[in-house]
Amino acid sequence: MNSIQTPDNFINQNPSISILGCGWLGLPLGEFLAAKGYAVKGSTTSPEKLKKLQAVGIEPFLLSVHSGDIDGENTASFFDSELLIINIPPARRNPNVEQDHPAQIKTIFSHYQGYKIIFVSSTGVYPESGVVTEATPTAPTRKSAKAVAKAEQFLQELKNVELSILRLAGLVGGERQAGRFFAGKKDVSDPQKPVNMVHREDVIRVIYELIRQEKWNEIYNVCADEHPSKKAFYQAQARKLGLEIPEFVEAIGNQVYKTVSNEKVKRELSYTFIYDDPMQF
Repeated sequence: MNSIQTPDNFINQNPSISILGCGWLGLPLGEFLAAKGYAVKGSTTSPEKLKKLQAVGIEPFLLSVHSGDIDGENTASFFDSELLIINIPPARRNPNVEQDHPAQIKTIFSHYQGYKIIFVSSTGVYPESGVVTEATPTAPTRKSAKAVAKAEQFLQELKNVELSILRLAGLVGGERQAGRFFAGKKDVSDPQKPVNMVHREDVIRVIYELIRQEKWNEIYNVCADEHPSKKAFYQAQARKLGLEIPEFVEAIGNQVYKTVSNEKVKRELSYTFIYDDPMQF
């Protein structure tokens, strides 16, 4: 394992961090890292967001990654960084997402010549098979999750790079309020399914600790400690927002669900979750 570096050591080497995808997660992440003293570059596909990025200390770039090419100006400057954070989720509504998303990731590496990568992945790559850890073999069922698993595999096969993969649980925080997800629904399935969720503030701080502590060539699950039932969680969240409480239909037969373990990230990064119980979101 590499030795721990502080942000000051990082800055003295005059590197920069490029965040590919400054949306719901990437923008506040870039703002947080810039406030910690890092030189941050960030990409967006929306011209109207360029000033927003600049206002929080991020050097903005207008870039769009396709399966085969990248549109944008100053592409070479954006990819001229020591660390690249890849934060572009697959387009779930794209019927060709299984092919297109891994192709997007491959395209990036015809431009990026650095050697440190953080890939923002998903716990959707795991099967519904009880407690899952980073050692659990991936077995995704949804097309988007299969696309992410293929992207992970491509990145893991790259030579001469330091790669860490963060498999994020269901994301909430800011304007993404879980109480709205099922509000008013009358036939929500799987009421006893354990919830695997994580708050955006914890994701940002885990990424910061990974960078600060130089924890490369690892996979980490990022998920809150507690796993309330789907019914208890979503009904409570709707109630907090004053929305119509969703109604659930009972599952037929014995169901096996996954529960995502976060023990590795807590142990190896000495991280304590701010929002350890989704019922507190």
